Amino acid sequence: MPDMDSWSSPTEVAEALAHQNYLADRPLAMSTYLSVRLGKPLLLEGEPGCGKTELAKALAGATHTELIRLQCFEGLDARSALYDWNYPKQMLTIRLHEKDESSAKVEKEIFTERFLLRRPLLRALEESGPHRPVLLIDEIDRADEEFEGLLLEVLSDFQITIPELGTIKARRPPMVIITSNRTRELSDALKRRCLYAFVDYPSFERETEILRARVPGLGEQLGHEIVSFVQRVRGEKDLVKKPGVAETLDWAAALLALHREALDPEVVEDTLGCLLKDAQDVQLAHDRGLERLLRV
Repeated sequence: MPDMDSWSSPTEVAEALAHQNYLADRPLAMSTYLSVRLGKPLLLEGEPGCGKTELAKALAGATHTELIRLQCFEGLDARSALYDWNYPKQMLTIRLHEKDESSAKVEKEIFTERFLLRRPLLRALEESGPHRPVLLIDEIDRADEEFEGLLLEVLSDFQITIPELGTIKARRPPMVIITSNRTRELSDALKRRCLYAFVDYPSFERETEILRARVPGLGEQLGHEIVSFVQRVRGEKDLVKKPGVAETLDWAAALLALHREALDPEVVEDTLGCLLKDAQDVQLAHDRGLERLLRV
């Protein structure tokens, strides 16, 4: 069974990811390789839909290990990310023993591991499988700045301190992927603990390769037309949300389901919602002419 620690070069990383239909360019393969070898988290920044989250999934698939995902959101705190106590079970235990045991003994009993609810960060540290798990901290820019402070101990020493139980340290540190869509600036303290890679929109050739790998059965001519159209749309000014690779794949799959062999204004009009996900962008595309984008 493959193990990420056995990778000896960025080329091996790229090959392993390619077997999961994830095509990483050399800079991204290099950053991933160094993150594995140095045991440091990898911070991925870039536009939505360009493959940041998919890298973590591909890594887990390539090594047949568990992907543990923490989806960030505003208000995310330690109880959701690190651990919590099973309060209903604790209260039931207190009521069952309040008459025949001392309060100190009961209190000591209810703060044990059997009452502990393990959230993603703690689960990743305690994972005891044969291979290191992949910990995905997704869209960290959606969380509050205070949450980054909670991560520092985890990312520096791969440990969590629980006052009632002590310090829990990872037997084998997980491979950590942190993604950000750059909706806010991340703290310097967090960045210092990570390696960094920027995931940009792919070139025409790279996006065509991705389309061929991820949407089997798509005709070569239609694939070229799809990528050409998408890249022209990205070049338009004033778009609220440029289509990412994820939208390219969705659109290609939709056209394949419709048994289309080529693009024309009618099918683009009918399926534009697969590509553009904002009403202003859809209207902008109409105002500037879908036929113009098809003819260029």
